[in-house]
Amino acid sequence: MGEDGSGKALRSAGVGVLDRVVAILDAVETRPMGASELARHLGLSVPTAHRLAQAMVGHGLLLRDAEGRHHIGHRFASTALASASHPVLDELRDRTGETAQVWVRRGEFRLCLTCAESPSELRASLPVGTLLPLADKGSAAEVLTAEQPGNGWFESVSKRTPGLCSVSAGVHYGAEVVAAVCVAGPVSRVAPEGPGAQWGELVVAAARRLEEVLQYR
Repeated sequence: MGEDGSGKALRSAGVGVLDRVVAILDAVETRPMGASELARHLGLSVPTAHRLAQAMVGHGLLLRDAEGRHHIGHRFASTALASASHPVLDELRDRTGETAQVWVRRGEFRLCLTCAESPSELRASLPVGTLLPLADKGSAAEVLTAEQPGNGWFESVSKRTPGLCSVSAGVHYGAEVVAAVCVAGPVSRVAPEGPGAQWGELVVAAARRLEEVLQYR
């Protein structure tokens, strides 16, 4: 076992970098801290604390707020999100008749975390675990990379796949968008006003329900 700067025992796996990462996670779980405070708290040099914290933010293990304080990151929300999303997506699919999905960012890609497929023979179908580049500019990719619009949703019509359309809304964890709730289906079943007008409010409501789960996890 090691000790932090306040004399508290730290868990040790015998791997220096891993032990420091776990120590940082333990510290910010108690209260948000900036990198300099983490350095003092854990007895690390300031450059080491800054370097580790920055790398952990990049991997989603930490998130950094506007005041420079670090919190537990969105990677730790994925399990709760996956579990909570099944009934939410089932209801969204039943109300729209189309495939409902939750997408999360993984580097320069988006990952299909959960999915409730439409019962229709003609449907949008991408299995859980699918990775798509964020550059494809589908509505879920827009949610995960762009500033959120005033109406709360993005729509895509035949942008990624001709004949398919979608509408997506962001799920927030703190100030960060950590996931996109998406409804996708054939253009032929969508009103002339577009998928946003048809499903946008339902998708936004589903995203807000998932945010409540993450808030109290």
